[in-house]
Amino acid sequence: MKEKRFLSPSLLSADFARLASSLHMIEEKGGSFVHIDVMDGHFVPQVTFGEPVIQSIRKETKLPFDVHLMVEKPESSIPSYIACGADFITFHQEATCHADRCVQLIHQAGKKAGIALCPATPVESIDLLLPFIDIVLVMTVNPGWGGQKLIPYTVEKVRKLADIQKETGYSYRISVDGGVNAETLGPLLDAGVDIVVSGSSFFKGELAWVH
Repeated sequence: MKEKRFLSPSLLSADFARLASSLHMIEEKGGSFVHIDVMDGHFVPQVTFGEPVIQSIRKETKLPFDVHLMVEKPESSIPSYIACGADFITFHQEATCHADRCVQLIHQAGKKAGIALCPATPVESIDLLLPFIDIVLVMTVNPGWGGQKLIPYTVEKVRKLADIQKETGYSYRISVDGGVNAETLGPLLDAGVDIVVSGSSFFKGELAWVH
């Protein structure tokens, strides 16, 4: 069993008119990080937070910002998200042919680097980068919309990453994003999750969080 699990509530499900209050709620309810979904309208259809919003809310909390870039060619925008206050930056394996370069950019700035995998993207696609990354984010729903149901086969991806971790001693943390609620949390934790991203269930008070 993992010694500690971390909760990273997603602002995608917060009240956009009261982001400061939502940040304070995350602090009060035991969040370790603030998960911020950045969408560009191309990699996913929706458009959400940009650099000005992140910079403006940075002063409202000391919690680390876990910025999830759902954008095409993330190597072009990583420096600006670092500048506006990101502590962790996770980009999508499917969105760039320069994944190694993205990891280098993030680490050179002294930040933590993560790689996200869409549900149907195999773990094997990032084998060569596993020794160098800090977070692997398994999308347990299709990226771009809140409130979806967890896709069952993604739990096995978590288990595979946990098995690789045990065999190799790599230090990455395993994160999941999408469809996490009171019913799905247990199987995900059993599979080996370290960081739980929760949006709708967290803000509705439906997630019974246990460290």
